[in-house]
Amino acid sequence: MKVLILGAGAVGGYFGARLAEAGKDVTFLVRERRREQLRERGLRVQSVHGDIHLQEPQLIVAGEETGTYDVILLSNKAYHLSDSMESIAPYVGENTMILPLLNGIAHMEQLWERFGRERVLGGLCFIETTLNSDGDVVQTSQTHEAVFGEWSGGESERIHLLKETFAGTKATIRTSADIQRDMWQKYLFITTLSGITTLMNSAVGPIREAVYGLELTRQLSEESASVMRKIGAPIDTDIVDKQMKIFMNQGYGMKASMLRDMEKGLEVEADHLQGYLIQKADQLGVAVPLLKVVYNNLKVYELKRAADK
Repeated sequence: MKVLILGAGAVGGYFGARLAEAGKDVTFLVRERRREQLRERGLRVQSVHGDIHLQEPQLIVAGEETGTYDVILLSNKAYHLSDSMESIAPYVGENTMILPLLNGIAHMEQLWERFGRERVLGGLCFIETTLNSDGDVVQTSQTHEAVFGEWSGGESERIHLLKETFAGTKATIRTSADIQRDMWQKYLFITTLSGITTLMNSAVGPIREAVYGLELTRQLSEESASVMRKIGAPIDTDIVDKQMKIFMNQGYGMKASMLRDMEKGLEVEADHLQGYLIQKADQLGVAVPLLKVVYNNLKVYELKRAADK
């Protein structure tokens, strides 16, 4: 199968490199500046699971005519989704599968509207990656997992074929028969983790040690989960307890990617993650006071970032 990866950043660059390393037919759709960088340096991955150096990765820039692809993997930030959809549109054929690995849920409706429900799979990933100053992918977590499946559940013939295509890589790429549940529960975790670390401007270790750190983390998770339950999201009844255990087991210096982005002065996904849940909470009459504090903190950051520009 022909695989197109949108971008060659921290997430797409990592999983795309792992696929290419395993001999899969992988092309990266990148901006011109990134293409020149990759042509000069190659795509390099520094990983706890073994380094990769693709000297001549297959690269295209949006608009180049290469035909359609069997699967297009999206790993962009939510605030780039509109541009990303326009970039991949020429490469979407009748049977193309679009696999988004974005955080949250709101992007699914936009992808369905643009490309049709039948083309869009559910997907998510668990990984800690970033780009260094040379444009290399730096991957630091023991977990490097991507999950995908039919939004309606079960395992279809095309999911089976895609599973075979992704087999044999050094990353964990697996299917899920209940991808909606997996995506909502990942959404809950990342909303809580990004919210508490950005609010406290801290990695998880000091938050756990502070006098009210765990209490506030649980409150944020409970508020977010209460909105999801009101929506009818398929989350486990004991999901907050489960995710607090995960939070307790995170490395002392672990930071949400949103906090790392703030430290670099980059855009954040406040509207896509916390903002989406607050919008639903207001519509449904669910009280989320701490979630609104988190969101307001992120919006203040955005205002200051815009003023600095």
